[in-house]
Amino acid sequence: APDQPSAPPAIASQSGGCGVAGGRMTDTRRRVKVYTLNEDRQWDDRGTGHVSSCYVERLKGMSLLVRAESDGSLLLESKINPNTAYQKQQDTLIVWSEAENYDLALSFQEKAGCDEIWEKICQVQGKDPSVDITQDLVDESEEERFDDMSSPGLELPSCELSRLEEIAELVASSLPSPLRREKLALALENEGYIKKLLEIFHVCEDLENIEGLHHLYEIIKGIFLLNRTALFEVMFSEECIMDVIGCLEYDPSLSQSRKHREFLTKTAKFKEVIPISDPELKQKIHQTYRVQYIQDMVLPTPSVFEENMLSTLHSFIFFNKVEIVGMLQEDEKFLTDLFAQLTDEATDEEKRQELVNFLKEFCAFSQTLQPQNRDAFFKTLSNMGILPALEVILGMDDAQVRSAATDIFSYLVEYNPSMVREFVMQEAQQNDDDILLINLIIEHMICDTDPELGGAVLLMGLLRTLVDPENMLATANKTEKTEFLGFFYKHCMHVLTAPLLANTTEDKPSKDDFQTAQLLALILELLTFCVEHHTYHIKNYIINKDILRRVLVLMASKHAFLALCALRFKRKIIGLKDEFYNRYIMKSFLFEPVVKAFLNNGSRYNLMNSAIIEMFEFIRVEDIKSLTAHVIENYWKALEDVDYVQTFKGLKLRFEQQRERQDNPKLDSMRSILRNHRYRRDARTLEDEEEMWFNTDEDDMEDGEAVVPPSDKPKSDEDIMDPISKFMERKKLKESEEKEVLLKTNLSGRQSPSFKLSFSSGTKSNLTSQSSASSLPGSPGSPGSPGSPGSPGSVSKSTSQMAAITTKGGLVGLVDYPDDDEDDDEDEDKEETLPLSKKAKLESS
Repeated sequence: APDQPSAPPAIASQSGGCGVAGGRMTDTRRRVKVYTLNEDRQWDDRGTGHVSSCYVERLKGMSLLVRAESDGSLLLESKINPNTAYQKQQDTLIVWSEAENYDLALSFQEKAGCDEIWEKICQVQGKDPSVDITQDLVDESEEERFDDMSSPGLELPSCELSRLEEIAELVASSLPSPLRREKLALALENEGYIKKLLEIFHVCEDLENIEGLHHLYEIIKGIFLLNRTALFEVMFSEECIMDVIGCLEYDPSLSQSRKHREFLTKTAKFKEVIPISDPELKQKIHQTYRVQYIQDMVLPTPSVFEENMLSTLHSFIFFNKVEIVGMLQEDEKFLTDLFAQLTDEATDEEKRQELVNFLKEFCAFSQTLQPQNRDAFFKTLSNMGILPALEVILGMDDAQVRSAATDIFSYLVEYNPSMVREFVMQEAQQNDDDILLINLIIEHMICDTDPELGGAVLLMGLLRTLVDPENMLATANKTEKTEFLGFFYKHCMHVLTAPLLANTTEDKPSKDDFQTAQLLALILELLTFCVEHHTYHIKNYIINKDILRRVLVLMASKHAFLALCALRFKRKIIGLKDEFYNRYIMKSFLFEPVVKAFLNNGSRYNLMNSAIIEMFEFIRVEDIKSLTAHVIENYWKALEDVDYVQTFKGLKLRFEQQRERQDNPKLDSMRSILRNHRYRRDARTLEDEEEMWFNTDEDDMEDGEAVVPPSDKPKSDEDIMDPISKFMERKKLKESEEKEVLLKTNLSGRQSPSFKLSFSSGTKSNLTSQSSASSLPGSPGSPGSPGSPGSPGSVSKSTSQMAAITTKGGLVGLVDYPDDDEDDDEDEDKEETLPLSKKAKLESS
């Protein structure tokens, strides 16, 4: 069989999700990509399908079949030959040779599917499925195979300048075959061959033999791809590593050689911020830096097939870092000196910057540690006083030092937020709010000079982690949530909201530049998170500090993203369906800025339009009665003309239904009986007319119009109005009360906001002077007007959420819109245009 190239790309990286074949979801375990090897030794993708194994009569044996997921066509039909060498690679690949120059591979989406097919192949060949290859690899001929068995190793050409091309070809030809790679690696190890190659490198450089240098580049690159730790230890030794880097400077694909050695010896300087006494540790640090440089800068970006061939190089760097962290951690004198100099006021700025950068890199190295070792690492740093040290550093003027300190703080928060919380709560007992660690972090966030606020975004993420109750300990310290949130709202929240409050003292933001808008959006994002997760702490803060009213000032921002952040904050509050919040919203008339933004947006169909409508739709669908009544009573005139969605008409209908229930408790009880009948399907039945009335009233007309079942013919106006007559008797009793209300309109009460004239501050102060809402008996389409569709036309009695104004003296009276006379005229016009059947019924009441 021909030598196998490195593995084809895995299916997971090619496409995600399940395939659909024949209109149904298929089993992702058997989902595969089929690859064939082309003449250039590259894998060609032949399509994605689903593999199965079954007996094929034509082939006279068990076979592998792959059918395309797109159309079910046959992508592959291959008999499992008892003598073919099948290889399983990387848990999701099966590779084999079908003919002399025809190699195939199946790349599975899931390991489980690969294992199933592998078991079938092994079963046919009588092999143990635990092996990774079913047959011994056969080289080009039986003769060579016999030679391989008799000679344990690979014989390398003598290491001479004249034979460099031959050596390069041998290395390149050995890479695709696992067996030949193994033999080549052993030969290179045993004969000290690498050092001999590096001696020739010096000769080639002295002679300026560019062709030889190009061959050496290919040889050294090939040795890297052998992926052997023993070879790396030789190549990365103190005496060899710079020569290895030198070989890799002469890439044949580049017109000019690179100057990597010059950079490492002259430009890159090793600074010992604290003297390291251990020579082994110092050598390990130098070696790790250079190997990392080779991986990142010197070696060409590995192809898909070479990626796994460099896994040992990654491991080499990884374990070096683990060793460095361990050695430094055990050196108590080193760490003590480090923290002492960090916090010493006498340390000059340049030195402090080096110390902080070292500590940052030290923490970055710790990410390579196993969890238990990382625990010990951060515990050591905590005992050394890393948090008080960070507090000192963050209070300094040097922006670079503060930036590095922020990165170190992020490592600590991500690793153990509880450790940080415990520290800040303890320091709060001794220090002023201004120098608390969390307040320093908030201040750096607020003062970020980056136009894109990159640092502020990072710090906001850290703050969110710290205030997230999900990661607060419940076992070791059951009161952590209560204690920390109490501390945060007492000592830190005022610092976080200061820019927001400072910018919203008027009716529109006092500063509305892009950077300020971005910062306020970040603050609002965190406040929205708090609303969702902090319950009573944030509720008390919002209501006592009138935060929502100040946030809604940002609805007037010229930056749409900030206005939407403000709206999202209010939407999150409404989503909680908390009556404390609802009463606060109604008392301060906090729908006013939202409705104003909606009207200012005009007929534009954009995100602002959709988001505002969605908020009102939520109130309608969830039937939040207090907010429904408040919106209709105060803002119906502004919203009644919006007919491209049924949301506002649906809200009006909800409002009328509420009033029906309040006016007729018996009706409400009948509704609950009916609801039980619908969902519990008991034997109770209702008269057809009542059933139709309730259906229309509560369900079908929620979106503004009745839904007529397709099997029924549309009913006439008389049919629809008939059930209403049952409730018309009540209207007669209310007529006198309604007239009395109209006479008392000018006695007391507030004027509703006039949207035609815009929201004036005078109107607003008048709005907020009364805590109770009023009904709108004279407005077009209101429950008290004859033109209201589907409404019995009653005026509700005084309730906690509805239409009455109460004083210590009792009921004062109901109020009307200032343009009540005009509305009455409109109502008369509407009455004239009603169908005769409706008009007759209404007049009869």
